[in-house]
Amino acid sequence: MKKLVLSIITALVAVGAACAGQARVTWQEPDGYTDIREGNDLRDSFRQTLFRDFELLFADLAKQLPDGCMLDITVTDVDLAGEVNPMHFGLWQDIRVIKALYWPRMSFDYKLTDSTGQMLVSGHEDIKDMAFFDRGVQRRLTRFSFEERMLRDWFGKMLREGKFAR
Repeated sequence: MKKLVLSIITALVAVGAACAGQARVTWQEPDGYTDIREGNDLRDSFRQTLFRDFELLFADLAKQLPDGCMLDITVTDVDLAGEVNPMHFGLWQDIRVIKALYWPRMSFDYKLTDSTGQMLVSGHEDIKDMAFFDRGVQRRLTRFSFEERMLRDWFGKMLREGKFAR
């Protein structure tokens, strides 16, 4: 009986995973990005975290796409919210200071294909959220909350406009 229940649960999870779109992210020349500087983290560690978090975010967004669709994102520039400034707290350390003046921005190319590989839509986006600081108190759940909200807003707009059909 345990094996039967386990098999059914495994099958349901596999079906649920197959019933959604997927995303693939390419980071084009990240050394030239406007601002992906770390604060207190090591440079390589920070970049790996940033890339992983954004890839997971795009994968989460792609789950709203029709079955078998692939969203290809080629990131061409990132400017994180805030600015990294050197500070002195016993040791010289850089910290990211978040002010309304330093809004998040991102540039990327996107391509959406269906399960047969046929392109449904493609384009280039230069998105920014100049009002990120004025949206009321935001509980920071992730390290890149401002950028995440900006990307979720963009994706929602694409869905509402019918560019990414559900």
